[in-house]
Amino acid sequence: MGFEAVIAAPKSLENISDLDLAQRIGARDVAAMRLVMSRNNQRLFRVIWSILRHKPDCEDALQETYLNAFAKISTFAGRASLSTWLTRIAINCALERKRENARRAQELQQAHVASLAEFRERSFGHESGPQTEEGKLMQAEVSEVLKAAIARLPEDFRMVLVLRDVEGLALAEVADILQIPVATVKTRAFRARRLLRTELQTKFGAALAGALQFAGESCARMTERVLGALALS
Repeated sequence: MGFEAVIAAPKSLENISDLDLAQRIGARDVAAMRLVMSRNNQRLFRVIWSILRHKPDCEDALQETYLNAFAKISTFAGRASLSTWLTRIAINCALERKRENARRAQELQQAHVASLAEFRERSFGHESGPQTEEGKLMQAEVSEVLKAAIARLPEDFRMVLVLRDVEGLALAEVADILQIPVATVKTRAFRARRLLRTELQTKFGAALAGALQFAGESCARMTERVLGALALS
C-alpha cells in the first residue's frame, strides 16, 4: 500500500509543521521532499559556497546534504527549525568535501601528477546562457566582483556573511547554526563587512544577494537530481 493511502495528503503542504514534513519525508513523500528542497536550495547552496567556492563541488555537496538528511530524517526532533537542521548538515558536508579535496590535492602533488585543469575554475562559476542586455551584463560584472571579493574573505567570515547579509538570518539563528556565541557572530559579521567595504568601497546589500543566486532552473535541477538519486522522480 502506498504512502498516499496511509496518510492522505493535505490540500497544501505549505502550512504543516516541520515535524509533519519530516514524517512525510521519512515515508518517502515526494511532494514533501520537493517542498523542503525548494524552500532551502538557495540558502544551503550559498552557505556551501562560502566554504567550497567552486560551483560543481557546491552542487555535489548540496545533493549529498539532502541525501544524508533524508536518510536520517527520523532523527529530526524539532528542537530547531528544519532549515536550521539542514544548514548544519550542509556545513558538515561542505567541510568534509573540503578536507577530501585537500587530501586529494596533497596526494596528487606528492605524486607529481597535479593537473592545472583540476584546480582551474576554483571560483563560483557562471550560469550558462546569453547575456544580451546591457543591464544584465553590468549586473553580471558586478556579481563577479562581489563573488571574488567574498571568496577572498577568511572562511569563518564568509559563512557568517552569507548567512547574515545574503540570507538575512537573525543573529541568534546564525549562532545556532554555527554553534558559536551571538557576540562572535556580530564580530565576524562586522569584520567581514569592513573588509568588503575596504575592497569595494560600495554598498553590497541587494547586489550581494544577486551574486549568489540558486533559484529557477538551478533550484529545479537540484531537486530533480536528488529525487533521481533516490529513484523517486
